[in-house]
Amino acid sequence: MGIIDNEMLWCQFGAAIDMLRDALHDCPAELWEKRLWEDQPDQWVASGFSTFWYLGYHTLFWLDLYLTGAEEGFAPPAPFDLVEMDAGEVLPRTYTREELLGYLEYCRRKCQDTLGALSSEQAYRLCRFSWGEIPFAELQLYNLRHVQEHGAQLRMFLGQQAGKSAEWRSRATE
Repeated sequence: MGIIDNEMLWCQFGAAIDMLRDALHDCPAELWEKRLWEDQPDQWVASGFSTFWYLGYHTLFWLDLYLTGAEEGFAPPAPFDLVEMDAGEVLPRTYTREELLGYLEYCRRKCQDTLGALSSEQAYRLCRFSWGEIPFAELQLYNLRHVQEHGAQLRMFLGQQAGKSAEWRSRATE
């Protein structure tokens, strides 16, 4: 017997994605390319990972990849690049708010569809990554925590830099 059903999982995962969307939407233009932390490791600064927009891209890239469940054959939709897999990779340009919000909606639909159709057999399928092996359902819980963590970092930054507070989402919006 399962404790959490597909709909419950989607409602919480979708809420985390919705809060990430709110952060990307609410970022003032002057903060889009601003560094979130001043004391980051050099490799983060060089890759751009330290900027608001890049952290949003990073979150969406891994959301998409983990929903796929495998590195092999994965490619993000155009215009996004397959950058994030190897250390030292750098994106060719800054992505716009509209591009990231479009990617977010793509990932949101993919997440809802994936979780809605998830069978017990699929849930226990092993997924292999360079960092280890994990059942697909557990990978999605990991994925949910990753989205929530970075969404919260972006919201905290907006609160500190622009005085913008976050609206708590208890469940995914329709």
